[in-house]
Amino acid sequence: MSRRRFLQASALLGASAGVGKFGMTSAKAQSPNANGGPYRIIMAGYGPPTTSFSLALKRIGDRLEARFGDQVDVRYVYNIMDLGYRGLDILWLVEQGILTLGYQSSSYLTDRVSDLGLVDLPFLFSDNISARRAMDGRLGELLTESIEAQTNYRILGYFENGLRHISNRVKPVRSPSDLEDMTIRVLPSQVHARTFELLGAEPEIMDLTEAIERVKANTLDAQENPFANTVTYGVHNFHQFHTASNHFYISRPIFLHRETFESWPEELQNEMRLAVTDAVAFQRSMKDGEEEAAALAIKESGGEIAELTSEEVQSFIDAITPIYDEARGQYRQELLELVGL
Repeated sequence: MSRRRFLQASALLGASAGVGKFGMTSAKAQSPNANGGPYRIIMAGYGPPTTSFSLALKRIGDRLEARFGDQVDVRYVYNIMDLGYRGLDILWLVEQGILTLGYQSSSYLTDRVSDLGLVDLPFLFSDNISARRAMDGRLGELLTESIEAQTNYRILGYFENGLRHISNRVKPVRSPSDLEDMTIRVLPSQVHARTFELLGAEPEIMDLTEAIERVKANTLDAQENPFANTVTYGVHNFHQFHTASNHFYISRPIFLHRETFESWPEELQNEMRLAVTDAVAFQRSMKDGEEEAAALAIKESGGEIAELTSEEVQSFIDAITPIYDEARGQYRQELLELVGL
């Protein structure tokens, strides 16, 4: 057996053990059992049960149980990292059918779905409202088509990870020059890496689990995240300096194992679609409050938050201007027009 196939087989065995902790094996995780038992639906994420994402999953499950009763068996794995997985593992756990439904930042799929790199571009959206409108409109439709054409997912909506900010352990950041030679963790997106290269930093692509370990070990200078994520994962206890830079807006596709979803009766499919639509609105409604509470937590822990002037924001935009020219030669015209490029 090749090393690659051995690792894949080992991963699948590990996932089976993890799912087994919830009372079932991966082989039985999706379909109703032979005697007409309930449809088993395992929904997962990578954050504590108190986050808007986890609460939104619970809202989906509650709605399905209220509609179908004991015809469905809904289980939750709110944080797969608690079981020893990496945040990115949720992608293959759903795609292999071990989990039914998950979410992940779209940047994690850019190596397979190149169109998603477009929405990784910096300063693409000025606020959450315009970003939501785009993701719920034609742009989101085209991205969904691209994801579904190149993966084994059915995409039913987009949670909001939101606008992202820089935190670091070294010094206040108010201009690109302040980032010079600073190591910074970025999502697995070449667009993100290129952005911080243009800003003078030294970007390092890594999964969330590794980033948290390195922040705690003081071997990583900086990271970028919404304030809520920074606080959820305890980064604010190690980084004193925060910049409200709003440099990226990230959505989190809500994806289901395609074969499982398509094997369900139509009424269950329809109810899941409605439940996800409702959960998206619910999760987004919580997001602003989470950001405000997280900003307060940062300050209470002794952190500083730099609010940039319009001139300071422009200095960041000026520094990354070449990335827009590169994008115009990389993405479809329809996509470019939808984001004003």
